[in-house]
Amino acid sequence: MKAASNESFVASHVRGIPRSGIREFFDIVASQKDVISLGVGEPDFVTPWHIREAAIYALEQGRTSYTSNLGTPQLRAAISSHLAEKFHVEYDPGREILIAVGVSEAMDLALRAVIDPGDEVIFHEPCYVSYSPSIALAHGVPVPVICRAEDGFSVKASAIEAAVTPKSKVLMLNFPTNPTGGTMTRAELEQIAALAKKHDLVVLTDEIYAELTFEGEHVSIASLPGMRERTIFLHGFSKAYAMTGFRIGYACAPVELTEAMMRIHQYSMLCASIISQEAALEAIQHGEPDTVEMREQYKLRRNYIVNAFNSMGLKCHLPRGAFYAFPSIAGTGMSSKEFAVRLLQEEKVAAVPGSAFGACGEGFLRCCYATSLPQIEEAMLRMDRFVTRARQAGG
Repeated sequence: MKAASNESFVASHVRGIPRSGIREFFDIVASQKDVISLGVGEPDFVTPWHIREAAIYALEQGRTSYTSNLGTPQLRAAISSHLAEKFHVEYDPGREILIAVGVSEAMDLALRAVIDPGDEVIFHEPCYVSYSPSIALAHGVPVPVICRAEDGFSVKASAIEAAVTPKSKVLMLNFPTNPTGGTMTRAELEQIAALAKKHDLVVLTDEIYAELTFEGEHVSIASLPGMRERTIFLHGFSKAYAMTGFRIGYACAPVELTEAMMRIHQYSMLCASIISQEAALEAIQHGEPDTVEMREQYKLRRNYIVNAFNSMGLKCHLPRGAFYAFPSIAGTGMSSKEFAVRLLQEEKVAAVPGSAFGACGEGFLRCCYATSLPQIEEAMLRMDRFVTRARQAGG
């Protein structure tokens, strides 16, 4: 009897999951030397000292135990106060807030808690690389809706409604957006809220970049009338406080939904690291000045890099949040992957092909400006040389 191949042992829904387009590209980057990276979406700032010190102190005090599945009461209470003050939405810290291992786990818990096999999940593209695979891993059906550069990469209620079918159950939003830096106005969100209520959709709102909004107010759809009851609010500490390695995120939702997420969490992760939770408590209570300082630095870098792209003829909208520029490279005649690979090989600058963020990201390049201004300046000089050569060769 012929032995089964190892591939046949892999679950069919996992076999269909692609490797991350970001990680695939950075396997190529790893083989290069002296590269300026505009690739990985991670703050270049070190976690502020007082936050690191809180983690050290927790270790010195022997706080190395499990916590409640929901997280420490102190951190949940602090999050509750923070959301009421900054996002104008209130959650019971005892029953409606769950601390997760990063927003990635929080999103996975939310999707698995609400999706039945075959349920459709509407989300906007270009988007973070994990959205569509996470939906598929939860046995849902991903339904992308296109966001366009001419709209500042916001998502239109009309486009969402056109995608709604009798199988639609969940709408996923991420504003400010990775990879485009797109944001939404209150008026735009009100239209989408009305749509969610009309079609009885559950809304997952990933607001990990909320504190990195440069212009206008950040509005959470959870704060709009009638939306708290049907919304799972996702947030975390990685971006605003430069705490990526601490892996702390959280999900907030009505009791029934939080309970459902906790049931999954208790059998998978059990709880987030108590050391990281102690650091997160310090961040949310005393870290706002650090966030403001970092945001101002990102804004300066944003202004420089967007102006540089437009000056070299790569049309780039002004992102209103996050720390990504998303210039169009369509005029070069290259695909986004070809452009990124050649830019890396010829000029030692790493950026991510827009196609990694969905089919509608083709023709764009994601450039993260969470790196020092001198590095950005040098990267733009190199990219300008590359684009000039490409145009001359094409002519």
